[in-house]
Parts: sequence; C-alpha cells; structure tokens
Amino acid sequence: MTVRERTEEIERQTLSAYACLSQDSRGRERPEEPCPLRPCFQRDRDRIIHCKSFRRLKQKTQVFLAPEGDHYRTRLTHTLEVAQIARTIARSLRLNEDLTEAIALGHDLGHTPFGHAGERALNGLCPQGFAHYLQSVRVVQMLEKYPEGLNLSKEVLNGIACHTRGPEAFTLEGQVVKYADHIAYINHDIEDAVTAGVLHQQDLPREAVRVLGATKSRRITTLISSLVENSADGALRMAPQVYEQYEALHSFMYATVYVDKRAKKEEKKVDKLIEELYGYFKAHPNRMPGQFQQIFAEEGADRAVTDYISGMSDEFAIRTFEDLFVPRGWSLQY
Repeated sequence: MTVRERTEEIERQTLSAYACLSQDSRGRERPEEPCPLRPCFQRDRDRIIHCKSFRRLKQKTQVFLAPEGDHYRTRLTHTLEVAQIARTIARSLRLNEDLTEAIALGHDLGHTPFGHAGERALNGLCPQGFAHYLQSVRVVQMLEKYPEGLNLSKEVLNGIACHTRGPEAFTLEGQVVKYADHIAYINHDIEDAVTAGVLHQQDLPREAVRVLGATKSRRITTLISSLVENSADGALRMAPQVYEQYEALHSFMYATVYVDKRAKKEEKKVDKLIEELYGYFKAHPNRMPGQFQQIFAEEGADRAVTDYISGMSDEFAIRTFEDLFVPRGWSLQY
C-alpha cells in the first residue's frame, strides 16, 4: 500500500458520510497517473500554491486601492484567511480538508488588478462580460502553463466556479468555501475600514454586535460555531438569529464602507487606466506576451486582451500604463 493509499484509507475511516473522498473524485479532464504520496485534492492544492497567478495575488487590491500602510489586506492575505476559515469548518464537520483548501486557495486566481473596480471596468469593456470567479476557472484550466492549465480535479474547478454566484457547488467542501469567503471578507474589511478611519466600531449595527460580537475574532468564532453546530444531513446552515445578523452586517458594509468616497476616491482613475490599456493592446496585440498573441489569433482580440489585463498586478498595470502613456524626460547626447 502506497502512502497515498494509506491516506485514502484514513479518509474512508474518519471523514463524514457527506465528505467528498479523494478516491471518489470525478477525475480530471486529462487522466493522470496517481501520485504515490498525495491524494488528488492535495495534489491540486500544491499546484495552485506553486502557480504564478497565486504569487501575483500579493500585489492585487482587496478593497482599499493603493492604501498607505503595511497592514491592509491584499488579495493574497484575503485568500489565506479564507483558507484558514474554510479548513476550520471542514475539520469540524469532518469534511475533506485538502479539497476545501484547494478550492479556497484557487477561488480568486482570476481576480483583476484594483479589486472589484477593475472587475467592473473589464466587465464593461469585454463584449462577453467578465466575472472573476469564471476567470479563475479559465486561469487554472488554460492560462497557467498555457495552454495545458493545471489540470485540476472537477471538484476543485466546480468549487472555484461556484464560490460567489450561481448554483451551489456540488460538494459540501465547495459550499463551505463560499461561506468562508463571505465570513472572511466582511470581517477583515471592517477591520481595514476602522484602520483607514472610514469606519468606527460604534458605527456597526448594535444588534449585529450584540449577536455576533464586538471584535473581528469574536464575530468569526460566532459565525463558524453557528455553522458547525447547525449543519447536519448534508446541509450547511446557521442559527436563524445569527444568519439574520450576518446578512445585516453585509448590508451595512455595502451601504457604507464599499461606497465611501474617501476609501474609493482613487477608483475613479481605474476605469480610465483599464480602458486605455484595453484599447492599446487590442490595437497592438504584438505588444502582449506570446501566449496572449496566440489567444488573440484563436479566440479574438477581446478575449486575449481581457485575459492579459485581468492577470496583471496593480503595480504592473500602473507601470505599463506609465510606460505607454506618460511622457518621460529626455536629454540630448553630445
């Protein structure tokens, strides 16, 4: 028996009847020989961690665009917090932690530079529209190691695609990541907003604070505990009172912080930057890297340019814009 087979046997003996066992995976688009050490979902997790798109998340905006300070979240730190919360829930419910973690680590790989401002800009420019959760699937299916992709399992692909909108993931592990994503961002965005001075603790809805807790740690613990204590028979749910205040907190943030003029003032420039880059590369496809020129030839200009720009980090997008459109000083050489 290999190390992988022993691990799969441990899964059979210890995981819930509602867990997705590694040995029961629906497989990959291209069949592969099993790894002697790692079950399939652990292998997927490792591929995601080592890919270029994962590393670029460290320079992509979460909520606050170009904040001054080292302690604001980036898309990478958000991803790590989602993975931690998701694993805690999965372990408590005896679900497959490797599958849960792989989905969590891959869920935002397709996110644009400049957070949701960049996503809205690309959605308005690309005739096919743009959604980061679908782009994340495209990243792992094709753009990484172009054109082969990472060849992830169908369970991980489905969990990534369903982490935000649309139908629920067909595994409980995928559904856990959707909860974990919401729990993570609503609470760390509150903390970042307080740090930025656009929100004060006393501004939070009183009933939400009473039910969920007055601190980030307390709220996250309450939400996770309620989800674990009330989930049974293959269905995830929170206690009604907790879920009601969880939704109230979301509504409060969307009505205040996410539209705050002080926090969002730099986002007005994002539309212009993305629009100029989009138009330039659409007219000059030879200025894009080779793989995007190939996509240009096979799938058209809009698809290629959208893929290229969505993969940029904030810093690279700004630097590219400056190189293309901002005049530079020069001097005559004698």
